[in-house]
Amino acid sequence: MDDVLDEVVSSEDLEKFEKVFHEQLHQGNVTHKAQFEYAWCLVRSKYATDIRKGILLLKELFNSHAEGKRDYLFYLAIGNARIKEYNKALHYIKRFLEIEPTNQQVLALERQINKRMETEGLVGMAVAGGAVLALGGLVGLGIALASRK
Repeated sequence: MDDVLDEVVSSEDLEKFEKVFHEQLHQGNVTHKAQFEYAWCLVRSKYATDIRKGILLLKELFNSHAEGKRDYLFYLAIGNARIKEYNKALHYIKRFLEIEPTNQQVLALERQINKRMETEGLVGMAVAGGAVLALGGLVGLGIALASRK
């Protein structure tokens, strides 16, 4: 499941689906398929702005097209996880599991997101701990220098 969160769309695929989407948008008749394929590419982009745009398109589809709800929920979870909006990602996973509680792909994605949350939480704590140590060292240095006078 790691690769789903780390997979990056090729620029060729993104351009191809973007072109179809914008052509249909210009004609005033975007199909659910074209919007989904473009959003699917966007949430796999390496750029957070693209991912956010893909999330918006998927939300719009989720609210207007009942047939693809499970796919929309899955990629909403992936998109939010990729921009480190883990609580939102887990919300979409929970909604998906209400529809299909034993889906192994979604359960694996949930485990991966929880693992990333834990890892990044530990990394965050280590950074904060390092900052406290550095600040303590500076204060100690300041006290030592002040006492020498």
